[in-house]
Parts: sequence; structure tokens; C-alpha cells
Amino acid sequence: MNLKGKVAIVTGGTRDIGKAICIRLAKEGAKVVANYYNNESNAKETLKEIEAAGGEGIIVKGDMTKKVDVDHMIKETISAFGESIDIVVNNAGGLVARKSITEMDEAFFNKVMFLNLNSTFLVSQAALPFMGSGGSIVNIASQAGRDGGGGGSLAYATSKGAVMTFTRGLAKEVGPRNIRVNALCPGMIATKFHDDFTADEVRTKVEGMTPLRRQGTAEEIANTVACLASEETSFMTGANVDINGGLAFS
Repeated sequence: MNLKGKVAIVTGGTRDIGKAICIRLAKEGAKVVANYYNNESNAKETLKEIEAAGGEGIIVKGDMTKKVDVDHMIKETISAFGESIDIVVNNAGGLVARKSITEMDEAFFNKVMFLNLNSTFLVSQAALPFMGSGGSIVNIASQAGRDGGGGGSLAYATSKGAVMTFTRGLAKEVGPRNIRVNALCPGMIATKFHDDFTADEVRTKVEGMTPLRRQGTAEEIANTVACLASEETSFMTGANVDINGGLAFS
């Protein structure tokens, strides 16, 4: 998977899955723009690891639910690497909190939708004018988008299901330009996401139900993103790819 000279944007790119994606793309030769929201220390450490992997990169702070911040990130990308963007990885997002429908208010539901869906829309829309033939957009969806998620993740699952549909629709729209759009639907991955929101006993139970008998790793997600970003998957678009150890099949 040779990405030498390609320019890649990774939103939410300085922790866990996002960080692993940045480093993996850098190892393949991409110039990486790692977006972060509020943890500058993590961002600087990610940039060090990108450079240690032999890559070139910049870090850009911004809230990907706000168009002004998205536009700033695109401007910084162009300033650093020229007027061509080859790869966009929409990884920014999150669960925020586990709440049932009776516990959440409209503001909470909208916040989760904006965080996961609107960010994907805004970044894709802003990047596409700078993407040419062979470009690739990879959206990070979730197994929750297929099965409705675990307890208290209704809003999150809904937003990720919407990301999956957005992926299919955008793939049709930009396919004639030879730009591909795919998504990953991770199952349980051993990251801070589950450290924060999933009880240890639940994680152990899920491991036992998974044919591979373990949780996935951020690096395994990153490996698949690199493949989808490369010419190795040049006839693959509109796909929502399961990566869950066999726990659920689409």
C-alpha cells in the first residue's frame, strides 16, 4: 500500500484509533494532517510519532462540527502541502454519554448527531473541491449503526447508521470523478471509548461471544483504513466494512 506523496486528513487524529491511523498512513508515505479538538499534548505526541515513523505532518486544532473550523483545517492543509487532498478519514465523533430516550433531551440528541454525522458531512464537503481522480474518503461508522448499539447508545447508533447511508450516497455522487467513499464499522475495539463507556464485565462477555475471542486494536482499524485509502481497493466504493472479529455479520 504505497501512499507516498499523498496528502491525508484525519479528523480526531490524535488519540486511539485516529492516532493509529495517522501513524499508519505516515508509514506508507502520506503527508498527514492530524486534527484535534482540545488536547494539545496528545496532538504534539502524535506529530512526534508521525515523524518518528518517517512521515511528514502537521496538527490542526478545530471542532469538526463547526464550518469555520473545518474551513480553517482545509486552509492549513493547502498551505502546508499544496492544493491537492488525496485522502480524508472522518474519524471525529463519540458517544458522549449513555442515555435512554427518556433520559435524553433534544440538545443531547442533536449534539451526538452533529458530532458524528454533521462533522462527516462538513469535512467531506470542504475537502472534495481539492480532491482529484483516485481520491479516497474513509468514514468511521460503527457496528452500532447496523444493530442499534448497546444500552444507552440510541443517539450514537442512529448517527452512525446515518454515516453509513451518507457513505453510500456520496459514493454514488462522486464516483464519476473516480473518488471512492467507504466506511468501517468497528465492533468492540480496546480503546478509551470503551474504558469510559463500557463496564469491564460487558467487555469480557462480548469477548466470549466473539469468534476470535478478543477485542480488536486501534492498529487493526488503521491497517484497514490504509488499505481502503490505497489503490489496492480501487474498485471498492460505497461499502460499509465490518471489522468486529466475527461478532456480527452484515
